[in-house]
Amino acid sequence: MSSSSAQASVCHAAPTGYVRAIEGIRRKTMLNGAHTQLVEFKLAKDAVIPVHSHPQEQTGYLVSGRMILTIAGVDHEMRAGDSWTIPGGVEHGVKVLEDSVTIEVFSPAREDYRRR
Repeated sequence: MSSSSAQASVCHAAPTGYVRAIEGIRRKTMLNGAHTQLVEFKLAKDAVIPVHSHPQEQTGYLVSGRMILTIAGVDHEMRAGDSWTIPGGVEHGVKVLEDSVTIEVFSPAREDYRRR
């Protein structure tokens, strides 16, 4: 049996806890693990996440909606059920075509997204 200082966590569904990220985008940090972070995003139709990069790897799943995800200059039309991974340091952005919900995992955790 191995020993670890990490603790298990659960997050129950709740309509509260969302913060405005940018115009048309709300996020909720659901869990912070030892090496990962789980975040839900609610994206309004016509919202735009400007091209940006960060050191964390980002893996996502589109729960509902439709959007154009640009990764390293290449556009990908994403529909509900699609998923992606973006290595740390790679530029990416989003144009939301329909109201959408994504679930994203960041590794390591983003300090600016930590749930307080």
